[in-house]
Amino acid sequence: MNGKTVSVAKDKPALPKWAEAVRRKYLGGEASMFLLHRNVFDRVLYDGKFWALEEFLARVLLWDNKARILTYDPASKVRFVKGGSEKSEELLAALGNEDPLAYLEGQLHGSEPTAVILSYAGSIVPPGDEHFLSQGDRVNVVRLHRWSLSDALAEKDSVVFLLSESLAEVHPKLVSNPRVGAVEIPLPDREARAAVIRHADKNIDDKQLSRLAEHTSGLRAVQIAQFLTPKDSGGLGDAERTALIVSLLGNTADSSARAAKLAGITRGMDVDEIRHLINPDQPLPETAAQDPYAEVLELVHRRKREIIEKECAGLIEFFDSSHGLDAVGGNEAIKAELMQVADAVKSGERTRCPMGMLFVGAMGTGKTFVAKAFVHTSGLSAVTLKNFRSKWVGSTESNLEKVLGMVKALGPIVLVIDEGDRSFGSAGEDGGDDGTSSRVIARLKEFMSDTDNRGVVLFVLMTNRPDKLDIDIKRAGRLDRKIPFFYAQTADEVELILASLFKRHKLGTIDWPTAREKTSAKLVGYSNADLEAVTLLALNLSREQNRAVDADVFAQAMSDYMPTRDLAMIEYMDLQAVFEASRRSMLPVKYQNLSLQDLQARLRELKAELRIR
Repeated sequence: MNGKTVSVAKDKPALPKWAEAVRRKYLGGEASMFLLHRNVFDRVLYDGKFWALEEFLARVLLWDNKARILTYDPASKVRFVKGGSEKSEELLAALGNEDPLAYLEGQLHGSEPTAVILSYAGSIVPPGDEHFLSQGDRVNVVRLHRWSLSDALAEKDSVVFLLSESLAEVHPKLVSNPRVGAVEIPLPDREARAAVIRHADKNIDDKQLSRLAEHTSGLRAVQIAQFLTPKDSGGLGDAERTALIVSLLGNTADSSARAAKLAGITRGMDVDEIRHLINPDQPLPETAAQDPYAEVLELVHRRKREIIEKECAGLIEFFDSSHGLDAVGGNEAIKAELMQVADAVKSGERTRCPMGMLFVGAMGTGKTFVAKAFVHTSGLSAVTLKNFRSKWVGSTESNLEKVLGMVKALGPIVLVIDEGDRSFGSAGEDGGDDGTSSRVIARLKEFMSDTDNRGVVLFVLMTNRPDKLDIDIKRAGRLDRKIPFFYAQTADEVELILASLFKRHKLGTIDWPTAREKTSAKLVGYSNADLEAVTLLALNLSREQNRAVDADVFAQAMSDYMPTRDLAMIEYMDLQAVFEASRRSMLPVKYQNLSLQDLQARLRELKAELRIR
């Protein structure tokens, strides 16, 4: 036995999984220093009470086993939570604030078991080349690294906790140290969210508890509790707030009853916040009679989106789609492929779900439109990954960790990455970044190939230059389905797209086969974006001439429209799509029998012509 003790009373509830992992590693002698990361600023629901993380560690995990417990973060003084004496307080006042870590080191080397909790570890031991760190930061890195290797720390039954939202915010000398136990505190899972909801609203029935637990994925426990726990009204009385909500709901069925229900979860918000959530321009569903909880769920959903987008600092963005795959003109093979994926997702058959999909094709082929249609048809939530790169050391990696952690908590979800070659192109394109790009891509590869994410996070990566992507990202097991997009190859395909565009823009109909010679036959090879531009130009011409959009008006628009096209580059992008496609049956007829040797030879010719390196 190593003499170590970290335990809770037998009559207490089981520890959270992450806390049990810490306890097991500590008692097993694996580490005496722990780096807790990810959801460190949440509250821990334990034994019927919400605890801040530092408080939970001190009062629940360590209190009965450590003689002294101290906390420190760079913005406050060293503080004794337990075991402080008059003498130690005097010494702390004299030395502790000049060199806090030196003082804490002295406490750790005392004769009694001691615990030290360091919050905001990234501000104490920041990442970066040691030559560019300040003298104080370098000393801190060396000191904490020495603590982690100290056998005396383990022999005295002492322990150190570092708290940080992201591993990337902490110096790699500690993160990569096998004597430092890195333990992730995840966002609450469904079971934990249900416990928080039950704690906040003891009268909620099981059905609504289950629904609300599902709709609050991605939120912290403290945020969920804020939805359901009455707060200070902030000067706006219950009657005033209810009256405001009634006015926002307007002349709807049972508006008074609906307002009374919504007033509870808006308590504490000011007028502007309530107006923003209950927006008359985006009315809540009138389902009070059939589903009295639907409005609450919708309000939670709106608030959740705001919180997550703000918390991720604009790194991800939710997007909705009002159209399904039935609104996509042509592309029958693509739609059939995506319908199979959507069916697998809906049925929960995770083994049939791809890890990811690559949408590849020239600009204007409809990749984004089809991606949104797929999201709508599959019924999944979706977010787009925005540019998470930063010029600050460590920030890019920290941003990616934050995004991936949030996305996994929100699953099942589609993660859409548009212009993937820009986000994950080579480091050289960004002017050099001291290896950051390679580390980011390595982390992304790891996440994309994690089989635990199958059916939970579905990547949809879109690009017109797949040759710029790291080749290992494109392999099966990361992007299993590679779906090629091309411009319409026949008049029939053009007409399917035009019919869809006319329907979407409410322009009536044209007998396309009859008018084929002067319309659709001349548009073969036009991009979907060009076809829409011609359609909208025809609409403008019809308004000028005060007539419907008929074949003659459309032909006028065609004659007037001048597409900007680099034919060599478009061919290069088309052939890249052919090269990447995972199924020959999804290729246009003219490419289906193209040999690999001929394809590569033509690509080399085009690269030389276009001077592509």
